[in-house]
Amino acid sequence: MTQAEIKLCSLLLQEHFGEIVEKIGVHLIRTGSQPLRVIAHDTGTSLDQVKKALCVLIHHNLVIYRVHKRSVVEYEAQCSRVLRMLRYPRYIYTTKTLYSDTGELIVEELLLNGKMTMSAVVKKVADRLTETMEDGKTMDYAEVSNAFVRLADTHFVQRCPLVPATGDSDPGPPPPAPTLVINEKDMYLVPKLSLIGKGKRRRSSDEDASGEPKAKKPKHTDNKEPIPDDGIYWQVNLDRFHQHFRDQAIVSAVANRMDQTSSEIVRTMLRMSEITTPSGAPFTQPLSSNEIFRSLPGSYNISKQVLDQYLTLLADDPLEFIGKSGDSGGGMYVINLHKALASLATATLESVIQERFGSRCARIFRLVLQKKHLEQKQVEDFAMIPAKEAKDMLYKMLSENFISLQEIPKTPDHAPSRTFYLYTVNVLSAARMLLHRCYKSIANLIERRQFETKENKRLLEKSQRVEAIIASMQATGAEEVQLQEIEEMITAPERQQLETLKRNVNKLDASEIQVDETIFLLESYIESTMKRQ
Repeated sequence: MTQAEIKLCSLLLQEHFGEIVEKIGVHLIRTGSQPLRVIAHDTGTSLDQVKKALCVLIHHNLVIYRVHKRSVVEYEAQCSRVLRMLRYPRYIYTTKTLYSDTGELIVEELLLNGKMTMSAVVKKVADRLTETMEDGKTMDYAEVSNAFVRLADTHFVQRCPLVPATGDSDPGPPPPAPTLVINEKDMYLVPKLSLIGKGKRRRSSDEDASGEPKAKKPKHTDNKEPIPDDGIYWQVNLDRFHQHFRDQAIVSAVANRMDQTSSEIVRTMLRMSEITTPSGAPFTQPLSSNEIFRSLPGSYNISKQVLDQYLTLLADDPLEFIGKSGDSGGGMYVINLHKALASLATATLESVIQERFGSRCARIFRLVLQKKHLEQKQVEDFAMIPAKEAKDMLYKMLSENFISLQEIPKTPDHAPSRTFYLYTVNVLSAARMLLHRCYKSIANLIERRQFETKENKRLLEKSQRVEAIIASMQATGAEEVQLQEIEEMITAPERQQLETLKRNVNKLDASEIQVDETIFLLESYIESTMKRQ
């Protein structure tokens, strides 16, 4: 766990949950697993506050607990899960593109609340969608429920583990902490709910949904209906989203290297194997040419012969994204996911070197990567760069850890005059170094955004007050002249300052998302490489 990761976790926890939760979370990240009373003692926080903070963190899957010897329960922070909070906007936007506004709001509610029952999500989303609709229109629960079922069928949401039901015959004392279990068959099984109703609009404080004043509202006591799916909680399946992001990156890379038809063939292969292939597998399941042909979208009316030519071309490509695993069914093909991720990570490294050191350094980097090991003289000759410049560029990249130096002594005394010095690229260590820098960059971007917002806090509050007044006046049917008078409360220089702030914050937000895309590629490559070792 590096300092950059801890700092980023601290900023994310504080932004999402506040100071107390951030204090407990960062303490657990720094120290590892600890029991409740030790956490309270070390952080100087009251036991009650620590319990509440741990409840929040466990509810959002940011902390796990284990029962150790002598029935001591220890809590451990999941740093990698905390860092996933950076990707929340990307998860939500992806769902919007795949399942429209309804799917977007379902995933947003689950991410904001950690875990929720299906009935609670459906009602909340229906109410939110009804709020945005024109008067007289409402969102039906059944429509939201169908969108939820589609998300579960494609594994974007999954059930949370449950406490197993114990028989009354068990006389022993209850365990210090419950053990949560789930059957893999039930992970995506949606309970059969008959949710009938429509979304409701929020009314003013003195009127309820039926339009009656509060005084006339009859009191209903002890009339709570049992919730049909009580105890069955759902959460977002982040691994499935990561699988989708990885597939999109591979399709985009194929489109850039070849053409749109090639990328569509690869997209079809990935779509066919997305449920059958585990998220961490190095290869997809083998697919026959005939199966791929049948599954191609109708808009691509290419012949079987042309498809076979494309598949042969993809299989013969030096990047080896596609491999041929057999000849049955017109030829069996697999996508080499590990090699695809390695190529994407290498391309990212090359891009960073080109931006920082120029095209000549990128040429040297590609050369060393291709030839594996090269002496300095060989680099100069192959890259066709003068000795002085080549030496300077090699030492620049060496000092930044993009390339490494390997010593091969001729004699046991390691005398420099009798030693070969070979330059080589260790892609894994270079990717780790770049990942560390990306974490530092994101932390700096978040701090800058917070600083910008804090500096203009008074102006932002004034702008929000004016907007609220205008909205309330528009609702009561105020005249245009009155609205203009209210708008003039914000002067021209203040308006310009607000525009500048908005532009700066948008740039910082966009930069955060772009850096996170790089983080995702590097993390996927590192994870894939570690599984193979």
